[in-house]
Amino acid sequence: MRIGLLTGGGDCPGLNAAIRAVTRLGRLAGDEVIGYAHGLRGLAEGDGHVLTADETRGILQSGGTILHTARFHPDEHPGGTEAVLATVARDRLDGVIVLGGDGTLSAASRLARHGLPVVGIPKTIDNDVTGTARCIGFDTAVATVADAVDRVHTTGESHDRLMVVEVMGRTVGWLAVAAGIAAGADALCVPEEPVALPLLAKALLRRHEEGATSSVVVVAEGAVLLGGDPATGSPGAQVTATLASATGFEARLTVLGHVQRGGPPTPTDRLLATALGDAALRAAHAGRFATLAAAVDDGIGLVPLERVEGGARPVPPDLLALAGRLTVG
Repeated sequence: MRIGLLTGGGDCPGLNAAIRAVTRLGRLAGDEVIGYAHGLRGLAEGDGHVLTADETRGILQSGGTILHTARFHPDEHPGGTEAVLATVARDRLDGVIVLGGDGTLSAASRLARHGLPVVGIPKTIDNDVTGTARCIGFDTAVATVADAVDRVHTTGESHDRLMVVEVMGRTVGWLAVAAGIAAGADALCVPEEPVALPLLAKALLRRHEEGATSSVVVVAEGAVLLGGDPATGSPGAQVTATLASATGFEARLTVLGHVQRGGPPTPTDRLLATALGDAALRAAHAGRFATLAAAVDDGIGLVPLERVEGGARPVPPDLLALAGRLTVG
């Protein structure tokens, strides 16, 4: 078979592990794997080349993507869908494997309805792709954020400060909740549950009255805040300014930014990426297109790709409840 392969949307750790798996396992099966640069844009532009064993040597442990990436949805550009299908025909592709988040995979699902033989692989540190229990990159990002929160804890305790850490998470709080629990954050602000900052300030005051000398608040960048002042900036900045004013505590904000998406993947992400790459390749060989290779139950399975178009997957209520019992507010 001739298999197209691309990575779209934001980068994350583990992409290269998946590229390596598809390329190496494909070669073992007698396939040619054609890598397209810069996501679906490269597929539309025909910017591809046959991936070799040399290109995938030593990339298992590296972050980023050797194929580069871009946010490009063909159906949002005149002639984009037709250009993708023309490349598939010209390059004689039997299938295309797309690594992406909800945006890229939703675009791939729409292309499938136009006849693109596609299999998706979920990747995003937001962990919000519907249809899978885990996305490539999430485990590494949680480890990165948890390490940062651990470090902020010691600084806050040394200076008796209120420490606020802003993390990624546009519409869901997976990263904030998972890293917050793992690192023992004292309060969380996430998109799934609006946070009344005056009530959070009172809860933090009670905590300090009971003997605490510092607190750490983890804020998702898409947190829904009640009582904040948007003029002060991002959600993290709003939380910092509002709580400092309401409590009288000295407060500091740390915005982790793109450091959450960089660096080498954890062994767990390498294993997940390899398993999903294998599943996607086997799906292509079986002709099971318009599917998503996904983490389901205790293993890897296939689900309809169109499920990703249902919107972002929120943090489940039981995990939110656990986080609520472990934090104040």
